Amino acid sequence: MPPIHDDPVRAYRRPLVPRPGETAFQVVVAQTDLWIVADRRLAREIADFVSGLRAGLMTYILLNPEFRASLVPVAVPDDAPAIARDMAEAATRFGVGPMAAVAGAVSQAVSDRFAPLSPNLLVENGGDVFLRSTVGRTVALLAKPVEGARLALHFGPDRLPAAVCASSAKVGHSLSLGQADMVTVVADRGAVADAAATALGNLLVSRADLEGVLAAARGMARDGVRGAFVQIGEMVGLVGDLELVAIEGEDEA
Repeated sequence: MPPIHDDPVRAYRRPLVPRPGETAFQVVVAQTDLWIVADRRLAREIADFVSGLRAGLMTYILLNPEFRASLVPVAVPDDAPAIARDMAEAATRFGVGPMAAVAGAVSQAVSDRFAPLSPNLLVENGGDVFLRSTVGRTVALLAKPVEGARLALHFGPDRLPAAVCASSAKVGHSLSLGQADMVTVVADRGAVADAAATALGNLLVSRADLEGVLAAARGMARDGVRGAFVQIGEMVGLVGDLELVAIEGEDEA
């Protein structure tokens, strides 16, 4: 039986090749669709964890619907679920709604929980990734899926763990108020990378905005952002301490 969420938007997963001794598997819980590379197969355990994570967050949203609907930061109490607090805190840093941070927050929550069972653990959630690894890793930048990935960010083991999250007005289902082909942010925290990518993507309405967006990304260093890659049309920009590389052929996770 094919995976529930095996659709063209996720075709980017097909070329990924786990390293020897690693395994890759999909975990789907309702709308949450994770692709994971790990030292051992943990699909059942991760599915149970994600089910609990979603249950707590969805219950909180049911009682506080503005948390889902708001496009600006929302205050949450200390007794809110940990993931809701993480999302809200990151969203406040960058002036976006808390749901802008959900994919990155979930990726890191899974990684944090299962890191003791797998030192090498890559969790991808709709293009937002949290990486832990004892070896170098490469993350493809897929601004235009029909053309395939030509550029990537490389991380040596000394630069990990790291969160890599993207926002796009052209790819995927997430809301963006801009026109970016891709804004990819690297940060220490998943929620921070996700919220920052959304904020920068909202600012990139035309090619004339590129320099201003790159300047805004530089200013986010004080809020936990390591760097950003930005693309609109054929124009690209890179800021921060990131290693940009060209890729071709199959991608090794």
